[in-house]
Amino acid sequence: MMDGKEPRARAYRGGRWQPAERPLAEEVPVAITVNGTTQAVMMATPADLADFARGFALTEGLAQSLAEIEEVEVLAEPQGIEARLWLTEAAAGRIEARRRRSVGPVGCGLCGIESLAEALRPLPRLTGGLMLTPDDVAAAMAALAAAQSLHELTRAVHGAGFWRPGLPLIAREDVGRHNALDKLAGALALAGIDPASGALVLTSRLSVDMVQKAAMIGAPLVIAASAPTTLAADQATAAGITLIARARGGEFEVHSHPGRVAAELVDTGRLAQPVEDSDAA
Repeated sequence: MMDGKEPRARAYRGGRWQPAERPLAEEVPVAITVNGTTQAVMMATPADLADFARGFALTEGLAQSLAEIEEVEVLAEPQGIEARLWLTEAAAGRIEARRRRSVGPVGCGLCGIESLAEALRPLPRLTGGLMLTPDDVAAAMAALAAAQSLHELTRAVHGAGFWRPGLPLIAREDVGRHNALDKLAGALALAGIDPASGALVLTSRLSVDMVQKAAMIGAPLVIAASAPTTLAADQATAAGITLIARARGGEFEVHSHPGRVAAELVDTGRLAQPVEDSDAA
């Protein structure tokens, strides 16, 4: 029992019933508003919500840079939490061309998109980035696993991390894979860290919206524990992103631009050459 109350659940272990006292992950409605207008309502973990709001604005193209975000305010409401963004007039004007008014479950990455053209939005073409070895890929995944304190407690959240050689991994967690990546994007922007200086590391599958978010913040390397969709691989190829998937136990698959991954680093060092069309997988 916990705090004198009956446990929420019972576990059957070792041939008998016993209290199941594992903490559960929190999931609450979080409304993201821009200049007083609601843009999205997502089910999210109520932590790092200022990072979430900033990152959502950047990965969804509501703001083109941190300079267009004038203020962020997180307020608890009776029904949930409101993350309020105040953007410059220029940014607010662009939002009308691509409205996203949605109520989204944690699995929703393209909720509220109003046309097929918006779903497959044009992405920037990324070049450069780091060269990685297979050992780097394994080290990045291991670092993310070690940084997932909430997942260790609950076994119910996704993680998104930013790995750089020789530096501590930066990680964010959430019940939604998109939310975790948005939180990470916001944290990187606030810290002034260039996403091209390392690799995004994800616990989730690679849906197309995850690739789109990576492209929007300028992250040319994405490593994930699970697989991509065909559309995600196609979009990564078009955007110049190296997509490393099914990265587990020292093994992985590269679905686009394999030139950023080498068996070993010789004379080229860490800086990758500009991505060419011929480099696409």
